[in-house]
Amino acid sequence: MDLRAYTRQYAVQDNRLASLSYFGTFAVYFAALWLAVTYVQHWYILLPAGAVFAFAAVRLYVLQHDCGHHSLFETRTQNEIAGHILSPFTFAPFEVMKQNHNLHHAGIGNLEHRETGEIHTMTLREWTAADWKTRLFYRLYRNPFILVPAGALFTYFIRYRWPKNTTRFGVRGVLLHNLSIVVMLGLLYLAAGATGIWVWLVFSFLGGMLGVFLVYLQHNFEDTYWDRRPDLDPQLAALQGSSALDFGWWFDTAVACITLHDIHHFNARIPSYRLRACHYNLPPECTPRRIKFPEAVAALNLKLWDEEAKRLVPFPKSQSRAGVPQTG
Repeated sequence: MDLRAYTRQYAVQDNRLASLSYFGTFAVYFAALWLAVTYVQHWYILLPAGAVFAFAAVRLYVLQHDCGHHSLFETRTQNEIAGHILSPFTFAPFEVMKQNHNLHHAGIGNLEHRETGEIHTMTLREWTAADWKTRLFYRLYRNPFILVPAGALFTYFIRYRWPKNTTRFGVRGVLLHNLSIVVMLGLLYLAAGATGIWVWLVFSFLGGMLGVFLVYLQHNFEDTYWDRRPDLDPQLAALQGSSALDFGWWFDTAVACITLHDIHHFNARIPSYRLRACHYNLPPECTPRRIKFPEAVAALNLKLWDEEAKRLVPFPKSQSRAGVPQTG
């Protein structure tokens, strides 16, 4: 099967579907925030509304990501404008994040360019050679109870104020982006006071944790793909090195199908509103292995890339198993 030709039939933008996805998500975002702020003293309304707001925030981030690939709307200009408008709501400066994400696509699966990935992965050989301080830092970094909350707090609220490659891709854009956040929060304060700010902050943080969890799962599972040039196969890196999460239709819809990351990496021009159809209409011989929620959670225990076994493995249980000979 010619997979390139197959995916091209889904790489078709439709402004009606894009507008429904874009403005519909904004409507849910603002409605959920209004409910949460208005009924902040009623936990049975606050919590569900806050959860919906968190998912809507993730969905806005994914739509901005689509705009960065110029895959959401029909024209480049429409995508660029839509992406910039999303910036204060996603906390991600559009132009710099777009360029950084393109570098991520170019470096997918390449062990020699892991700096383009969202979650750093050490090899088993590197772990074996590392000193205790490096190992301790990496253990803490890859601990999901640290990585998910601390990663969300650091990435969305601190790191994105001045992302990597800012001086390369646009200082002015990042400064204007940060100013737009101040203006947005100022308007929220005028409309809803400190309560509005706190509700927005808490559930934005929840959305950030959900985003970090999904980013972790996109390339960190047992039979993912890493290699070095000249053996690196870009097609395998795209399809095998990216996950297909099977959490159900409702979850896919809530996060704009970023769960189907394999097809996205193979053809980034497919808009999010066509990814599910593209993925699930694949013929049986091309159907990828789909990761269900229990396996996804179990994958959080996988920490190191074993270059010989070509799979992601947990931390070694002993020095001898890590390749360090026992003495005495």
